[in-house]
Amino acid sequence: MNTVERPGRGPSAPPIRSGNISREVAARHGPAAGDADASTVAPPVPLSQSEVRTILASLMLTMFLAALDQTIVATALPTIGRQFHDVTTLSWIITAYLLASTAVAPLFGTLSDIYGRRAMIVTALGLFVAGSVLCALAPNMTTLIVARGVQGLGGGGILPVVQTVISDVVTPRERGQYQAYFSGVWTAAGIAGPVLGGVFAEHLHWSMIFWINVPLGVVSLAMLLPKMGKLPVFHRRRKVDWAGGLLLMASAVVFMLVLTWGGNRFAWLSPAIAAMLGGSLVLAAVFVWHARTTPEPFLPLSLIGGPVVPYAIAAGAFALGSIIGITVHLPLYYQVVHHLSASESGLALIPIAAISTGGAALAGRTMVRAVHYKRVAIVGNAFAAVIAAILAIVVMPLWPLLALLSLFAFGLGTTFPVSVVSLQNAVARPQVGTVTGAMNFFRALAASFTVAAFSAILLMALGADVSIGNDGGGQVDAISAADLTAAFRYVFAAAAAMLAGAALLLTLMEERPLAGPAV
Repeated sequence: MNTVERPGRGPSAPPIRSGNISREVAARHGPAAGDADASTVAPPVPLSQSEVRTILASLMLTMFLAALDQTIVATALPTIGRQFHDVTTLSWIITAYLLASTAVAPLFGTLSDIYGRRAMIVTALGLFVAGSVLCALAPNMTTLIVARGVQGLGGGGILPVVQTVISDVVTPRERGQYQAYFSGVWTAAGIAGPVLGGVFAEHLHWSMIFWINVPLGVVSLAMLLPKMGKLPVFHRRRKVDWAGGLLLMASAVVFMLVLTWGGNRFAWLSPAIAAMLGGSLVLAAVFVWHARTTPEPFLPLSLIGGPVVPYAIAAGAFALGSIIGITVHLPLYYQVVHHLSASESGLALIPIAAISTGGAALAGRTMVRAVHYKRVAIVGNAFAAVIAAILAIVVMPLWPLLALLSLFAFGLGTTFPVSVVSLQNAVARPQVGTVTGAMNFFRALAASFTVAAFSAILLMALGADVSIGNDGGGQVDAISAADLTAAFRYVFAAAAAMLAGAALLLTLMEERPLAGPAV
């Protein structure tokens, strides 16, 4: 077997074995159902150490672009609103990106299994860069919102395709620690985004938050494309079920609008929200019927069934939803209960994002060596659930609170490498892109749902006369510290229940041997 040493020194950096990935995984999984006519998998060409580094660096840069654009815009919104003399539609700069990126995640994952990773990463990055240019040149708010939607189409495709390319480069057993590295990219983007956005808007021009994507995107493609010809080919050409894809995306967009507008533009029990929710359910039901009656559906329902995939998707969704839901609403808690400023509240969020990466790194390294690799995630989620339960019961000063929240984030961070790798390890190679796109799709829906649910919990606890925005803000002066402390008990309790559920799901998930070299 061809061996290429992974970057690093000493025993903590075991080798990447990329030479016979396709043979190892094919022996593990066999052909996918209905893949009898699949193209012969191209024999992989051995990758040199520098080529592996280049591919991973370019993938990390590509993912950094998508992650950065979810945070860099927020601090520039007031400046944009002043220039265009429009603050009423500012939230749509964020919403348009979120809707588009969530809707297309399964589309790009499936298309990467049909047309290949190279074509889809070029398409995703091309849309993202083109959308960035349109945003930077936007003459008015309407054009900017539409351009953000175009940018979201590309950004939503980047994550599933990048995760799928990683699966082509590294065997499942070694893949967990690379998922941890990519978690670090999200942490870096989450920290750098608000800072860069503020600096650009205050000292340069708000359009710089979009222009910066152009050279970074070009560099990423220049690094990645020359090396992709050496990757093994796992995709299989087949007819695209566009009807199924459109049904799934339409259902998701309507559901996301329900979560965006519910309790904000419309009351949760209003006829408009009820009609939209009903429409989303009808579209989802038609999608399921279509998938059952189509020979080659957009998202085969059997693919998201079985003893591994649904448990991995749900566990990851619970973990991501809980940390996003907590993070979105914590600034309000910091400002009202601990009297921090807006900037200090932002800084207080950094330990949560940074330390969750440590949990992911621990789980990734465990997967390289351990036979029972899912145990670290089960223990991590159970530990995080206990921490959240303590926070629901005990009121504490700021620094002990930050310490416990850091432990909370560390525990749930173990979920992400285990869930992603287990899911990809459980399906045939020509379906990895499809299942990875589906995973990102359901995780995004779960995160949006959890944010809305936590907002609803706070509103019910505080009373209907208080406004809580989706950004965790709202009428801060109208909320007393005692009332918010009591209300947050329910939020922490809900997070504890979600993480206990994630631990249970991982316990029930079948633990299949990971393909790859034993260490």
